[in-house]
Amino acid sequence: MFWRRRLPHWVPEDSIAFVTWRLAGTHPQLPPEVIHRDPHPGRFFVAQDRRLDSALQGPRWLQDPPIATMVAEALEHGETVRRAYSLFGWVIMPNHIHLVLRPQGKLSASLRWLKTATAIRANRVLAKTGEAFWQREYFDRWIRSEKELASVMAYVEANPVTAGLVSSPED
Repeated sequence: MFWRRRLPHWVPEDSIAFVTWRLAGTHPQLPPEVIHRDPHPGRFFVAQDRRLDSALQGPRWLQDPPIATMVAEALEHGETVRRAYSLFGWVIMPNHIHLVLRPQGKLSASLRWLKTATAIRANRVLAKTGEAFWQREYFDRWIRSEKELASVMAYVEANPVTAGLVSSPED
């Protein structure tokens, strides 16, 4: 089955956003009942994220320390030097990234810069110049309340623990 989708991305000015994107070539296959029967988009997202966490196939380049370090440095550069956003929290998983941030301009422009800069550098390290590194789309959700922010931050911090990569969020 082939399908293409271009998600609408809209984050109101001065809002905090939860953003997730994944490596190209990673597409968790979900059971049809999750895709077609669950009316709650949040549960669909969590189901897809759990599939990414447990994926044994597909690229896992972000578990390579030089690549993960480069991505982390780019995230921090975007905040401290470019001042494109304020980071509230983030985690780099083996095949995807979660960010909680407040964009200082258009979220799409910040993510375009971040994904392009990291893809070019990572592909050089991997000797894959010219190939897609990141999946084109990303998932975003603007945070509407302090309660939702706390919930999303807890989710981001717990993701490596839930995936079995570390034993506690501090790790």
